[in-house]
Amino acid sequence: MTTTSMVENVSPKLLEVMERAKRSPQMRFLSLAHLVDEDALKRAYHRLREDAAVGVDGVTKQQYGEELDSRIADLHGRMKTMRYRHQPVRRVHIPKGKGKTRPIGVSSVEDKIVQGAIREVMEAVYEPIFYDRSYGFRPGRGAHDALRTLNQVLDAGEVNWILEADIESFFDSIDRKLLMEMLQERVADTSLLRLVGKCLHVGILDGADYSEPEEGTAQGSSLSPLLGNVYLHHVLDLWFERDVLSRIKGKAHLIRYADDFVIGFEREDDAKRVMGVIGRRFEKYGLRLHPEKTRLLPFQRPKWGSGGKGPASFDFLGFTVFYRRVRIGGWRPALKTCTARLRRAIGAITEWCRSHRHYAVKEQSTALARRLTGHFNYYGVNGNMRSLKRLVHKTERIWKKWLGRRGQRQPLTWSRFEGILRAYPLPVPTVRVNLWRAS
Repeated sequence: MTTTSMVENVSPKLLEVMERAKRSPQMRFLSLAHLVDEDALKRAYHRLREDAAVGVDGVTKQQYGEELDSRIADLHGRMKTMRYRHQPVRRVHIPKGKGKTRPIGVSSVEDKIVQGAIREVMEAVYEPIFYDRSYGFRPGRGAHDALRTLNQVLDAGEVNWILEADIESFFDSIDRKLLMEMLQERVADTSLLRLVGKCLHVGILDGADYSEPEEGTAQGSSLSPLLGNVYLHHVLDLWFERDVLSRIKGKAHLIRYADDFVIGFEREDDAKRVMGVIGRRFEKYGLRLHPEKTRLLPFQRPKWGSGGKGPASFDFLGFTVFYRRVRIGGWRPALKTCTARLRRAIGAITEWCRSHRHYAVKEQSTALARRLTGHFNYYGVNGNMRSLKRLVHKTERIWKKWLGRRGQRQPLTWSRFEGILRAYPLPVPTVRVNLWRAS
């Protein structure tokens, strides 16, 4: 468990809490709320993105910071005297593909500051007890670390079966009462728990509709990922560590990134036994595994020198995982951008080119380069070059199409467009992340 990224610019008292939490995994902390002081609130403010979306009050980070000292002092005073109230969360809908959207809650700048300061304290308490198998929204960890670990266990030949799971509407389904009981096992400070409760029990403003849901946490809140990790630490990680591993006959590996997870098994009987009970385990905590997206599939490495195709593939964190034949005759696990994510990226570029086709060519080139670079930073992993090149190829054709609809009298030929590409080249796909490097 990595805490290096947490120790920078934090108070000595918080560092002391981190050390105590590491030494005593069973400790209940009686006094934590005092750590959410003015300095912690200012640190939370400075961690906010400059272009962070505004909440229901319309106040930007820059506007809030114009009188930062007085605003923070007033906020801290209201928190100490229990007069702080979380404003309603503004809900926006982010496209997911196939006409579906993901609801995201946008809090006000002040509420984001409170959430960030609480998260800083809670991370100090929980990081030492979270398991290494958890990677999502934790300091010093990321999706590439989870994928690297998956690559390693597959390449070691310890996995012959994969349980691929999907939790339906996880953040909206969290049982708040159970969550607070889980928090009380580690945190006995009622003042801090009261602040957490204020961040949980908030109204939702979706357009003109206002509601007060009784379950879940607002997806998009800076505190929600930590609370989600606490919930799944109890629901899944502890259960896997204490009950599953002690009862199965072979090896098994759980790799979780927030609410996305896969479990690899060495033996078929172990895999089927866990598959038979995991749904009931989640239902006990108010969660439901998607019946169509949760499946058990054989994923055994093909024999050395065998031809044909490898076993069935599965998706994890935006990648399709499969076995690829290598030149010397063997097979090795490989990743490629999953079809849905590639289609979504192409669709987003199409929409951007259509709606910005009258921008100057240089501006369009800069914007497209930024989007492609962001895509490469995540999907630019070993063995995925074909998918990256396909995206660049599609981008060039889409860009040419919409540049050709700017109203000029002469059509935009490929010869003229190639001249534009020479003057304003798009990024060349490159491998940015080596998933075979040891963690």
